[in-house]
Amino acid sequence: MSRLCLLFGAAIATVLSAAPHAQEPQEPAAPPRATFRSTADLVTIQASVRDSKGRVVRGLTTRDFEVRDNGELSPVLSLRSDRQSPLSVAIVVDMSGSMSVGSKIDMTRSAYESVLGQLLQDRDEAALFTFDASVYRRCAFTRDLATLKGALADFQPFGRTSLYDAAAAAARQVAERSATHKAVIVLTDGTDTSSGMSAHEVSALASSIDVPVFVVATVPSVDQRAMQETAARPASNSADLRDLAEWTGGQFVFASSLLETATAASTLVNDLRQQYVLAIEAAAGREWRRLDVRVRRPSTARVKARNGYYAG
Repeated sequence: MSRLCLLFGAAIATVLSAAPHAQEPQEPAAPPRATFRSTADLVTIQASVRDSKGRVVRGLTTRDFEVRDNGELSPVLSLRSDRQSPLSVAIVVDMSGSMSVGSKIDMTRSAYESVLGQLLQDRDEAALFTFDASVYRRCAFTRDLATLKGALADFQPFGRTSLYDAAAAAARQVAERSATHKAVIVLTDGTDTSSGMSAHEVSALASSIDVPVFVVATVPSVDQRAMQETAARPASNSADLRDLAEWTGGQFVFASSLLETATAASTLVNDLRQQYVLAIEAAAGREWRRLDVRVRRPSTARVKARNGYYAG
């Protein structure tokens, strides 16, 4: 049994529910009864596919994909690939004290505006969350994207960081939206100091409800970024933001300048539009099920998708 399975129950027990009013901290809720599926019988999987040169692979059909559910082949019942399908994005912004160092907050504001600039007015929707030691929903989901622009202008960094709690709260809310493509985009310097949830637990939660988590880590110093990129991986019983993004089918990127930050943020939104959305039959029984998604043609293609779901 994988360690994600063992930690899934803890993730559900600690996930934060949506606050009824903006700027109120999210409060712990009773464990939800939802089965974390789009329907009673199907599991949806958002999948990014790139070739050996990193280019997006288009034109794939259900017969090109191979999905294994706990090691057993599971037929792909349907597939959608439509760049015009609406997006539902929860933007989660770090406002903890560490963001006041150097140009981090300016880079984060630039990334935020870049994400909004890639969304389509009246078609896509977005919500804004900020966090320090607590999580706040600043703007509810809306298709009137103009109302979100400049929303970070008056916020100043303060306090500790509860990054994983914030990701979990946003994942819970975006999972309930009806858009074809959904995601959490976290803008942070990558340092968590006060979360009640571990990366394992948030990954189990987010991947089980098919919400990829994309992380843009603003690290102004190129030397500091190089140190972080080459740092030793965490021990087998721990995890970091790179694991969080990988396990949920998202992506983790460093950014060291205003231009690099803006480019990274807009690229993430574009990649989200180009994802395939697959559906397979859900297994019976209440248990964590591991998913392995591959492409038969071309065989060198790399697939990024969530690594499991909770059946039952």
